[in-house]
Order: sequence, then C-alpha cells, then structure tokens
Amino acid sequence: MITDTMSTLGFDFSETQRMVAASAKEFAEQHIRPYVMDWDESQTFPLEVFKKAGEMGFMGVLVPEQYGGSGLGYHEYVAIIEEISKVDPSIGLSLAAHNSLCTNHILSFGNEEQKQRWLPRLATAEWIGSWGLTEHNTGSDAAGMATTAVKDKDSWILNGAKNFITHGISGDIAVVVARTGEKGDSQGMTAFVVEKGTPGFSSGKKENKLGMRASETAELIFDNCIISDDNRLGEVGAGFVQSMKILDGGRISIGALSLGIAKGAYQAALKYSKERVQFGKPISQFQGISFKLAEMVTEIEASELLLHKAAFLKNEGREMTQWSAMSKMYASEMCVKVANEAVQIHGGYGYTKDFPVEKFYRDAKLCTIGEGTTEIQKVVIAKNILK
Repeated sequence: MITDTMSTLGFDFSETQRMVAASAKEFAEQHIRPYVMDWDESQTFPLEVFKKAGEMGFMGVLVPEQYGGSGLGYHEYVAIIEEISKVDPSIGLSLAAHNSLCTNHILSFGNEEQKQRWLPRLATAEWIGSWGLTEHNTGSDAAGMATTAVKDKDSWILNGAKNFITHGISGDIAVVVARTGEKGDSQGMTAFVVEKGTPGFSSGKKENKLGMRASETAELIFDNCIISDDNRLGEVGAGFVQSMKILDGGRISIGALSLGIAKGAYQAALKYSKERVQFGKPISQFQGISFKLAEMVTEIEASELLLHKAAFLKNEGREMTQWSAMSKMYASEMCVKVANEAVQIHGGYGYTKDFPVEKFYRDAKLCTIGEGTTEIQKVVIAKNILK
C-alpha cells in the first residue's frame, strides 16, 4: 500500500502537518468530489469552492499570519495540493496558480505597503489571483515578450496581451510582467500588479482544453492600460529575474499536482484490479497487471522523495533551482505514465467517463507543459550540473 504523504521521507512530520493533509482530504471529499464531472463537462470554474478554500486557509498557505495567511511551509503546501488533486486536478491547478504565482510574487517582491494592500484579500480568497508571463508568440522564450509598459510621469501605460493565463477571466488581480527595455534583454522586463476594473484591462478568449477543464484559462488584454508606479513590484528591469525565482517554487506546486494525479490514478487502478475478475480470479493476480502496479507505486514514491527534498530546501532558503526542476520534470512525466497505465488496467472501462482514470489521463498532460516544459526543465538541470 502506498505510504502516507506526511511520512514518506523516513521521519515523522508534526501533528500540524498531518492535520493539514487530513483537512485538505476532507475538504476535497465534501466540496469537490460530488461535482467533478459536472464541472469538467461544462468547463465550469467553481468560484464558490475557492471561497470555501479561502476560509480553510488553502488560498494563502505560504502567506504569513500577519497578512491573513496560514503561515505554513512547503511540506504542508505540497500535501494540500496533492490531496486536492487526487480528487480533481483542475482544482489543484487553480490552487497552485493562485498560491505559487500571483500571491507568492507579491509576497516575495512587494514592499510592505503592497503586501498590506493585496495579500489579505488574496489569502482569504476575497480576491482570486492570476499571473501573466506567457504570450501568444513567447512561451518558453519569455524574454522575447511583446507586451510593453511605458513610463509616463508617475504612471505606466501597458499594451499587449498574455495568453494561457489561469483565472484570466475570473481573477480579481493579476501580476503581469511587461517589457520596459529592449526585446530579448533579461534586464528589460518589469513586474506590475493590475486590478480588475482598471480601464484598458480586459479578458479575452477562454481556452477549450483537453483537460483541467474546471481551471479557467484565458487571455489578458492591455489596451493603453494606465497604472500607478505604486503598482510596480520591485525595481524596473527586475521582472524576468523575479519570474524565474517564482517559477522555482511554482515547479514544486506542479510536482505536487502531478503527485496527486498519479496517486489518484494508481489508487483507482489498484481498486479496480482487485475487483475485476477474469479467468476466475482478480486481474491483480496476473503478473502483467501486478508488475504495472509495482512500477507505478515505485515511481510515485521516487517522485515524492524528490519533491519533498525540493520543499525542504525551499523552506530552508537554500539554493533549490536544480531540485525543483528535477522534481517537476520527473513527477510530471511520471504522472502521465501512471495515468496511461491506469487506463490500460481498466481496459475498455478506462476509456469511458464512468471511471475516474479517463479524466486523470486527460488532466495529466498539462503537467509536462505548464510552468516550464519537460524540455525546459532539462535545460535548467543541465545548466546547473555543467556550471
């Protein structure tokens, strides 16, 4: 049987950490599981669920208590994302984007006035956050972005568009990285906070996706959008470096999302294999199936160890870029493999929407793409080991 999340590394976690994991599991069972397929079929972004998650402290996991957050660390954060994602990865993805990207960018690089202004609303889910880096023609090549911010006295004028943005329509606030210098210059981008309702700031096309369909993905559009210099995060030109640091932590959250998907798919496959009888015995007793299960659980355990190593380093404030990239790369590829095998174990039933593995299979692929593709993770890892 697969081990408990909070006891994987060979040492005992605190009672608080165990309680956090149990709380997230109970929340998912009560508020998410009954509606998973309805949300998926209709592409509904269930805003009310995130408001409830805010009441539980799940929308400000890493935010200190002084700003209305839970003040927890990355081990607890991994557990929350994992438990939610075992039930519905779409909700896990949105929780991850809100916490790791938008909220964490303000927490990490905002000044005290900015933290007091925005973090309490984000940590309680009064406001839902989005984060804009990717554009239509710049995915992995973020330094080539076209969205610009031009200084005008004490204001900035933003023009351009961001796409594939989680909460692009429903978000109340966005952290946006725009070009303030020459295209391709890593010192030529700056981060800004833009609130919903700001003139010139609007939402565009909502994507019709293969998976993660209850997690809203859409464009952000800026048409002579004027914001105060008070909305600038950090120094002019620091936006790209900030974003790379934010993505370091974000990769841990995608690793946790991947882990949740894999565990959900594995547990469904294990259950089915014990119940499905062929040739007079459960299919789990056939070597072809039992070996699949053995490989699945081993790779899940390996992913969990990598992930909590990265979480440990992040908590300690130590260099963890290589570890976050490795954990994200391995866990995301692993979850695609596990979801695929879970469908195979279910046979024809795995291809139907009556069993949960079909959705895990569709949702899994995003993990190898979002917050840096597998190929980009290899670039990051290679740069670190070849320094």
